[in-house]
Amino acid sequence: MGVETLTWQDGRLFIIDQTLLPEECVNIPLETVESVWEAIKSLRVRGAPAIGICAAYGVVVGLKERWPASVSEARRAAEASIEYLGTSRPTAVNLFWALKRMRGAMNAEDFKSVEDIVRVLEAEAIAIHEEDRRLCRAIGAHGADLIRDGDGVLTHCNAGGLATADYGTALAVMFTAHEQGRRFRVFADETRPLLQGARLTAWELAQEGVPYAVIADTVAGSLFQRKQIDCVIVGADRIAANGDTANKIGTYML
Repeated sequence: MGVETLTWQDGRLFIIDQTLLPEECVNIPLETVESVWEAIKSLRVRGAPAIGICAAYGVVVGLKERWPASVSEARRAAEASIEYLGTSRPTAVNLFWALKRMRGAMNAEDFKSVEDIVRVLEAEAIAIHEEDRRLCRAIGAHGADLIRDGDGVLTHCNAGGLATADYGTALAVMFTAHEQGRRFRVFADETRPLLQGARLTAWELAQEGVPYAVIADTVAGSLFQRKQIDCVIVGADRIAANGDTANKIGTYML
């Protein structure tokens, strides 16, 4: 993949500051639990999977930052970080899912040392990260055949690597089809008011060499009328068991 929105290197967390894209691609370190909270709150990191992964690492960052003197203090510190990070984005379901997993890992065993609890929590955060990588690749593999040579593909908001741990969800389908040799064109809604399509989706498509055009949100209807759109592939903030979906405003009309 051309870009990784967040990386864990030698026990340190780095993210691409998405508020600077597309003009600059800058990796910044998050070295305190407060900086992780601020990055999620201010949309420096965004997208449900990426937010969850970032928060999971944030629990570890908080422990390493203060390095408690005892296991009991480490448990209290980790719990405090979990509660604190949960206030960064109250509507982000993946955030609470990941933090719940971190709490479960912390409570799953009796630890003999602070090093042990940090090691287990770091391993859990890495596992969450790796699971999302595999999910992204699976989505791409299962969805790529939906796109045919010559298709016009419409997408809305951003559901690529910047929102996840790897190729993305909706964009994974496009990236995989492109890798398999199919030639098609993507129409990316600008996605007001924060322009995730114009700033982020377009940038990611350019990184991978996928032909695209950015369109105003209100242009989509005329493209349908002229039969320039063959399929619509978008992300989903949540998918219910009965098939209902929730996603970025502006998705429903497409």
